Amino acid sequence: MVKTNGNVLVQLLVAALFIALLGSAKAVVLCNIDSTNLNLCYAAVTGTHPSKPNAKCCEVIHHADLPCLCGYKSILPALGINPTNALTLPKRCGLKTPPQCKVN
Repeated sequence: MVKTNGNVLVQLLVAALFIALLGSAKAVVLCNIDSTNLNLCYAAVTGTHPSKPNAKCCEVIHHADLPCLCGYKSILPALGINPTNALTLPKRCGLKTPPQCKVN
C-alpha cells in the first residue's frame, strides 16, 4: 500500500511540474520534445472524436523518445488529454507503438 501511495505522490508531483513547465514562457525539452511543440498534437489527443494528427504533429512524434513519453501516460487526464487518443498517436503517425504505450 505504501508503494502505491508513493507512486501516486510521484505522479502528482510530475503532473504539477509538467503543468508548470507548459505554463511557463521558456521551452523545456521532455523526451526529445520541445514543450513549445506539444500544442501541435493537442487536437489529435483531446476529445471523444479527435482530429487526425497533421504532418507537424507526426513530425514531433517521430522525433520523440516514445518509451520516455509513455512513462507519463498516467498524468495525461490531468492535462486534459485523452489517454487512449494519446497512446494510439504513434500508430496514427506511422510508427510502431512501444509496448509501454499500448492501451490496456
